[in-house]
Amino acid sequence: MKLKTVIADDEPLARERLRFLLSSDDEIEIAGECRNGREVVTALREKRIDVLFLDIQMPGRDGFEVIEQIGSAHMPVTVFVTAHNEHALKAFDVQALDYLTKPVEPERLQAALVRVKERIASSAALLTQEQLKSVLESLRSGGTASRKEYPKRLLVPNGAKDFFVNVNDIEWIEAADYYCCLHVGTKSLMLRETIKQLADTLDPGKFVRIHRSVIVNVDQVREIFREGRSEGSVVLTNGQRLKMSRAGWQSLLAVSRT
Repeated sequence: MKLKTVIADDEPLARERLRFLLSSDDEIEIAGECRNGREVVTALREKRIDVLFLDIQMPGRDGFEVIEQIGSAHMPVTVFVTAHNEHALKAFDVQALDYLTKPVEPERLQAALVRVKERIASSAALLTQEQLKSVLESLRSGGTASRKEYPKRLLVPNGAKDFFVNVNDIEWIEAADYYCCLHVGTKSLMLRETIKQLADTLDPGKFVRIHRSVIVNVDQVREIFREGRSEGSVVLTNGQRLKMSRAGWQSLLAVSRT
């Protein structure tokens, strides 16, 4: 199966060069070209795209704004292409798979394509495993509806490496724009999901959103403090103190009583 690919760049020559270099790869199918951020958003919403080569500085919306509007969880595998090296750090902050500088060199592009194919293959394998698990659970329950299953591990991309994180090891989660920071012991790992998306994914009996920007592992909570009618805080077993809203306090108490 060919990987449907979109090239997004406001410079015609840059698009032409990248299209020419990609044409030598039989696994790549150019599904479209975009001249600005608005066209990128439209393309991603209208059809399935596997790979996106995304220029950072474009008229209308830049590359980072495209990701913000689409949502990181709904983005295809993304490789930034730009002439401006100063954007490299931020590119990896938003979990871009790779970062190419103009003019794109054939050898560097080939290295990026290897990583793209590895990422897509690993994601497909993980999805297949989850689907198989769901089928087996359905068969065990006689085909009847069963209680919702929650993930035991999360796959967290991190530059050239992907980490498997045991959900039970996560102490707390912090919102960071359109991605989340998972606090696991001494490690802080960035995941390309909003805090709302992650809250909907995790077991609500174990992970409680105690503040609009904080999810906490109930097993890690040592103390709860009420500091007013609408605010409070919790202290984790590691001594970390986290803000808590009134609604978060009520949610935490509700889980604690079950």
